[in-house]
Amino acid sequence: MKRFLALILTLSMVLLCVAGCSNQSGGNDDPAGSQGSETPVTENKDPIRIGLSTPITGSQAENGVGTQAAVEIAVEEINAAGGINGRPVELVIQDSKSDPTQAAQIATMFTEDETILAEIGDFASGACMAAAPIYEEAGMVQLSPTASNPDYTLLGEYMFSIFGKTTDEGKFIADYLLKKYLKAENVAVIYVNSDWGVEAYDILSGYCEENGVNIVASETFFEGEKDFNAILTKVRQTNPDTVMLMMSYDSGAVAIKQIRQMDWDVQVAISGLAYSEQLITLAGEDCEGVYSEIGFVIDDSNPEIMEFATEFESRTGFAPNMMMTCAYDAMNMLAKAIENCGDNVTRAAIRDQLFELEGFEGLTGPKVFNEDRTITQRNFKIVTIENGAWKTLTDSDYID
Repeated sequence: MKRFLALILTLSMVLLCVAGCSNQSGGNDDPAGSQGSETPVTENKDPIRIGLSTPITGSQAENGVGTQAAVEIAVEEINAAGGINGRPVELVIQDSKSDPTQAAQIATMFTEDETILAEIGDFASGACMAAAPIYEEAGMVQLSPTASNPDYTLLGEYMFSIFGKTTDEGKFIADYLLKKYLKAENVAVIYVNSDWGVEAYDILSGYCEENGVNIVASETFFEGEKDFNAILTKVRQTNPDTVMLMMSYDSGAVAIKQIRQMDWDVQVAISGLAYSEQLITLAGEDCEGVYSEIGFVIDDSNPEIMEFATEFESRTGFAPNMMMTCAYDAMNMLAKAIENCGDNVTRAAIRDQLFELEGFEGLTGPKVFNEDRTITQRNFKIVTIENGAWKTLTDSDYID
């Protein structure tokens, strides 16, 4: 019996030694380390928690779902490379429905959670602006991939946007798409009755007046409109040579189809907000020859863009547009700013490092903040739909 107990004790000690050696090696307990990362993500380090507010449901659901997918791809890549200074990134995702009230409620939720250090979102300028006072009071960065209202970032020192301003887009549409390329003289504008739509029309009409493009008719509609016939009949009587649609892809598809059904020989252009494969899917052959402007197109000669686009489409079933690619860039830009904080990762430090960030090159181009924490968008291109696909007609150097 004594020999049996001695044997059991000996075996137990051997097993304890083996287990101890295994734990000290760390070989398979650290997935990031096993991939050869120089800064492995360690389980005993607190995660860097980032809020994401985006419209996962509602009228802007495709853009919100695309934004979520793009940010998640960026986070997975960051964590696979070792996280941020060895700390994993963790997303806290909320559905804003692109509604200002909902966005403000999410802002309260995020800012009251001390473990959330910064926020990406929201999609619409109106939602961002409703939430801005809450983020500003709490001293938390609100980095929007897509807000273009020039007044948004003026609401506080913690408001940032990397999409460019509506003023940049409006000037390009007026001066380059309408006047220089389409040689439009008399234009009818149909725009959505939303914060963005009203602002975009006001800016466009101002630049058209400056460059001599005559707006002969302007009509508005509410989101979800399914019958544009009355509006189209009215603007046709003003005899425009070009119809400019300021709306998203779903409304745009309806309006374009009804223009074609009228057998109306008129040039049709649509704002970059509608740049999506969904526009082609919904409008079919009727959208052939429609023009638009965009600051980013999928470039199959760029391996980084193609890698992102392939992974994105495998997750969502549709190709990314500029707004979704900006969401990917926003997460990487925020990660770089946090990395530059070193061991002093606070909400205020993130704000300072983000504002001072230099040399960042995203998939949508270089990002350098102006004094008002926006960027100047200069790489617009003119595109059209040809043979069921988007085709680039001009490069960025089309701008004087």
